[in-house]
Amino acid sequence: MTHADKTIIEASRETAERKGDVRVHPGLPYPLGASFDGAGTNFSIFSEVADAVELCLFDNDGNETRVQLPEMTGHCWHCYLPNVGVGQRYGYRIHGPYDPKHGLRCNPNKLLISPYAKAIDGQVEWNEAVFGYHWKSVDSRNDLDSGPYVPKCVVTSPYFDWKNDRHPRISLHESIIYEVHVKGFTARHPDIPEELRGTYAGLAHPVAIEYFKDLGVTAIELMPVHQFVHDKILVDQGLRNYWGYNSISYFAPHNEYSSAGQLGQQVHEFKQMVQNLHNEGIEVILDVVYNHTAEGNHLGPILSYKGIDNHAYYRLEAKDMRHYTDYTGTGNTLNMRNPHVLQMVMDSLRYWVTEMHVDGFRFDLAATLARGLHDVDRLSAFFDLIQQDPVISQVKLIAEPWDIGGGGYQVGNFPPQWSEWNGKFRDTVRDYWRGEEETLAEFANRFAGSSDLYANTGRRPYASLNFVTAHDGFTLHDLVSYNKKHNEANLEKNRDGEDHNRGWNCGVEGPTDDPAINALRQRQKRNLFVSLLLSQGIPMINGGDEIGRTQNGNNNAYCQDNDLTYFHWDQADEDLLTFVRNLIRLRREHPAFRRWKWFRGESVWGTGIDDIGWFKPEGTGMSQDDWNVGHFRSLLVMINGQEIAGLDRRGNRVIDDDFCVLFNAHDEPVIFRLPGVAGKLGQEWSVVIDTTQTFTKEAEEVYRYGEPIPVAARSVLVLCHAE
Repeated sequence: MTHADKTIIEASRETAERKGDVRVHPGLPYPLGASFDGAGTNFSIFSEVADAVELCLFDNDGNETRVQLPEMTGHCWHCYLPNVGVGQRYGYRIHGPYDPKHGLRCNPNKLLISPYAKAIDGQVEWNEAVFGYHWKSVDSRNDLDSGPYVPKCVVTSPYFDWKNDRHPRISLHESIIYEVHVKGFTARHPDIPEELRGTYAGLAHPVAIEYFKDLGVTAIELMPVHQFVHDKILVDQGLRNYWGYNSISYFAPHNEYSSAGQLGQQVHEFKQMVQNLHNEGIEVILDVVYNHTAEGNHLGPILSYKGIDNHAYYRLEAKDMRHYTDYTGTGNTLNMRNPHVLQMVMDSLRYWVTEMHVDGFRFDLAATLARGLHDVDRLSAFFDLIQQDPVISQVKLIAEPWDIGGGGYQVGNFPPQWSEWNGKFRDTVRDYWRGEEETLAEFANRFAGSSDLYANTGRRPYASLNFVTAHDGFTLHDLVSYNKKHNEANLEKNRDGEDHNRGWNCGVEGPTDDPAINALRQRQKRNLFVSLLLSQGIPMINGGDEIGRTQNGNNNAYCQDNDLTYFHWDQADEDLLTFVRNLIRLRREHPAFRRWKWFRGESVWGTGIDDIGWFKPEGTGMSQDDWNVGHFRSLLVMINGQEIAGLDRRGNRVIDDDFCVLFNAHDEPVIFRLPGVAGKLGQEWSVVIDTTQTFTKEAEEVYRYGEPIPVAARSVLVLCHAE
């Protein structure tokens, strides 16, 4: 924060302390929010239902000065306050009808957070005053003043020296995404200064950035950093909303991740983090939660949207508007059919790209955003707005293509410019490696990019965002160590979280001293990483999987802001980390594994093999009947690198090495033989990956056509032929 900013803060505080001496000008309805121009601040807030709106200014001691907004233009209430500037804390009180049965919840006794606040100071204190009813009676009206217990909005400075910052603009087919939690990654990192651990500055520290570079990822996907709320039920039990899927402000970076302060410093610190990452060619993608807010259902608090214009912001049940339509499992659903709500979401997205310089978004429960009256609509207003927006349409757009409502599973059904979390990839790869029958054909389809899901809509292989694990569910270590969830620490009697995990504990539930089981688990981790990182599409790594991070079998650690979820760098599996680094390097060096067009199924060598070939272990081609044999669990995939996809986007011909990938998910070793491809007889194929080994390197083993190639039980061998 500059000296000038500090001077303005002091002037603002003096203004707030001179109660009744605040000069009020009409101001402008747009932009919404608090906009500082160097001399004063324009305030604007939307409410169609309000009769009057009060802007509340707070000084250092919490004293409140109320200013009635003098103007309303197009349902936007606004004013301009000279000499009110950066660091000023504020909120709103809305005067209007209170009739919950008809979806109306205005109450001027409730201090409200601006939906457009760019910084928030403080957290919710769970006093009875923040609710619209008294705890003894849900149908009562609660007129207690919530002001002392609600976080305050903060006027922020729009100025930041971005120098020559540019978006890295990494092509989707070349992307490798690393999903990470801002706090968890650095909270226990011994080489990051203690005061920076768990913050944006910690993630921007040279040690953290060097780790991302050495690993080889091209983008970090941050779990939610929009300002969020720790649910009352969790706080009462001594827990916290660690994941952050409980947003209350879609413009403000979460204040608890700031090392410098909460009066706007969090904005500067976030920008500095993005700039540092961009300087090293690493993109920043945000996991955003525009489907619901932290206000919950009719029993939840009144913190912002409910009190501003409940009917506009939320989907309400038609038969009884006290209740909220819930497609998210969290109590409410944002009303994406309302133009003002759509405007807020689009303004938020645009702000994070243009002002915060992020490179893309992963949309939580994205199917909810596309719902019309009830059904998911590919042609919804939300998708139309994204498509035509000159800013948002140019960044990475990733959908979690489902919600919990009827018809909510929409994998493969999003518009052409979107990529999707491919839940079918996750499920199939897990099933294949745990030995489920009748999975080979689908496994091959997922490995080749899932054209069955995406090709018929004109999309490319990078429409498929492939993952085996993510924040939600088991870590990779736990996936191979547990058959059942162990969520007792969440204090819900182990009833929360997914029951069908498709995991396999390799014979013993949880930790064991059995060396054979531990060796098998390590091999399974490497098998899963190979399946992820050598498949066509965009791979996403769950942060910490590469060092063997465990949550002790907890597959729903959303409330565990503690050592259960933090990265334990002192216990890192260095062998696995080396394996993953080398595997990523193999992918990045060889376009055969990251095509930007589909396999064509056309013969390139003339006879015997197309651009990709599928073979039985003995080296003969897979027939249609072979794919239907349920017990087949071994497969040889030959990838022709001599012509990846004709010309790349720059008009250059793409040529690579040839690869054979030998998958064996049987519980016994299998002998493979290379297929007899015309023009390829006598070639030498070198082993570049063997998942029975603790690290990847170019081994001395060399195989030729006709020679037996032993592939160990539950393992992968990758062979390379360089012209």
